[in-house]
Amino acid sequence: MAAGGFCKLPDGMVVVALNLPRPRSAAREGLPAPAADVRVLVHARNRARALTRLRNLGLRAVYLRGNAAPPTPDEITAVLHHPDGLIWRTPPGHGVPAGVTAVPELWRPIKALLRSAAA
Repeated sequence: MAAGGFCKLPDGMVVVALNLPRPRSAAREGLPAPAADVRVLVHARNRARALTRLRNLGLRAVYLRGNAAPPTPDEITAVLHHPDGLIWRTPPGHGVPAGVTAVPELWRPIKALLRSAAA
């Protein structure tokens, strides 16, 4: 079960955010080594369709229970401005020592994550 949450937009659409385990081969594609998971954002008509979009991409065991980690306003803006409406990055501050200011990682299209997992 993945930690995550959702936010319903004024037009009835939803943005679902999930923290999912990182594919093992993604470390070879430039992800920082200490990061154990990725934050995935999906823009869809409802929560069920958002999870179906992920399952259709091969992420079969994805479930959303509760609303413990809803998307932030910055995350919502990022996914709304992406043409696919499906993006990911490592969670902010993951693997960064305390007291060090890290440059936030850019959002990537989901195809980059799936391509690295298939390699």
